[in-house]
Amino acid sequence: MYAYIKGELTVKSPTYVVLETGGIGYRIHITLHTFSKVEHLSSTRLWIYQHVKEDSLALYGFFTEEERDMFALLISVSGIGPNTGRLILSSMTTEEVSSALMHEDVAAFKRIKGVGPKTAQRIIIDLKDKVTKLAGTALISKAAGNTSLDEALSALVALGFKRSQVKQALDQVHKSNPEATKTEDFIRLALKKLS
Repeated sequence: MYAYIKGELTVKSPTYVVLETGGIGYRIHITLHTFSKVEHLSSTRLWIYQHVKEDSLALYGFFTEEERDMFALLISVSGIGPNTGRLILSSMTTEEVSSALMHEDVAAFKRIKGVGPKTAQRIIIDLKDKVTKLAGTALISKAAGNTSLDEALSALVALGFKRSQVKQALDQVHKSNPEATKTEDFIRLALKKLS
């Protein structure tokens, strides 16, 4: 699976780009928010979500890792496919989606074409707790101004742990061990919680 693709933008449109790297052009579906960031760039790095179905394989690219992670959460909801997920993130920023989930704002999702009241409620029910946990970890990481947390997160995910479990473990470690500042400390303490 791809984490990101970095290369030259050879084709740009509001719905997809072609990103060339190593002589290969990748057609990548994007959101309007990502398009607004890459529209005037000649090269970029896009965070990738690879969607595999029995009859097709598609790449979805996002300017930020947070947007990619939100897309993955959205399409995990029953009845939300990649096109609807991309439409939601084209109409709302990642922060707006998080806020709508945390405040149970059904109307915000109903404004999206193809999302009715039942689907909007399902999105909120399925994702509110997940987004609240992720938002808490992100806020702690930013408040700490600490790249060691990010490095520990990357290392533990590389070891095969699920990103959501790692974020939760690091959140607990950071709260209960304010003296921990080094990447190794975060990894060692988080491994005890993940084992």
